[in-house]
Amino acid sequence: MKNIAKEILNKNISAAAKLMRYIEEEDIKAIDELKLLYLHQGNSYVIGITGLPGSGKSSLIDVLIDYFRQDKKTVGVIAIDPTSPFTGGSILGDRIRMQKHSNDNGVFIKSLPTRGWKGGISKVTSRMIAVMDAMGKDIIIVETAGVGQTEVEIKDLVHTTVVVLVGGLGDSIQIVKAGILEIADIFVINKADKINTQDLESDLNSLLSLDSGSGKSIKDKEWKPPVCITEAANNKGIGNLIDNIFLHEDYLKTTGKFDEYFKNKSINDLKEIISDYLTNLLFKELNNDDIYKKLLNDLNNNESDPYTVAEEILRQFLKK
Repeated sequence: MKNIAKEILNKNISAAAKLMRYIEEEDIKAIDELKLLYLHQGNSYVIGITGLPGSGKSSLIDVLIDYFRQDKKTVGVIAIDPTSPFTGGSILGDRIRMQKHSNDNGVFIKSLPTRGWKGGISKVTSRMIAVMDAMGKDIIIVETAGVGQTEVEIKDLVHTTVVVLVGGLGDSIQIVKAGILEIADIFVINKADKINTQDLESDLNSLLSLDSGSGKSIKDKEWKPPVCITEAANNKGIGNLIDNIFLHEDYLKTTGKFDEYFKNKSINDLKEIISDYLTNLLFKELNNDDIYKKLLNDLNNNESDPYTVAEEILRQFLKK
């Protein structure tokens, strides 16, 4: 076994940080280490925190860490921040908000830029989860970038999805789009001390009781997402949220869905690995390919379209 992978299994923080740097830089050295770590996954409970910008997700996570640590659980946090489309930089402000945990060996916080990746997550999020899982973290929290109402990809990366909202933003029905309703296992209405939450709470409960066109409720009828009211800044309502988080974990384990998560994650990882490999291989081949240059020239001269060109490129590639 490679030294880095072995050290990570022995809970070495420096080794984990080193491998995460390789992963983030898409360094090929990360692949061999991830191969060795892969079968050591499947034990962590992974929680996704997503929702509207300014809803207090980071403050909520900060308080959740306190509660989990009081329960002697080790915690990994993957905090994803939006990347500037102009400079490619990212503020990575979550480390500042959670700085008080920096000296706690039971807490590992990794900030990631989205780098344009969809759904408020980073392309390498799944691999970062793999490292923290193999490291032996009891709980892994993934915080999305908070870019709006389209962050539904998080559902495929976690066991439990917590959607954080705030009231007082006008038409509360418009705040909660269908995609967000479908991914949420738990709703949190935060900042209840500052903003009236009653309308949003009422609308959420009404929406959750509606039947969809298929005759089934918006969520699986075996689990109805609770609506938790919190004041993260004042540490209020957090106990109830924690209780509901662990109730959902129990539900997943009782129904066998907890183990299904790792199987589904493995399939998604496989698809991403194949996609990356074929894309890189394809464009490596295309760099010196005369047919590709001609097709590109046709496209640039408006003599063809991207769909036809793509089909022809793939046809030529598959022949090889």
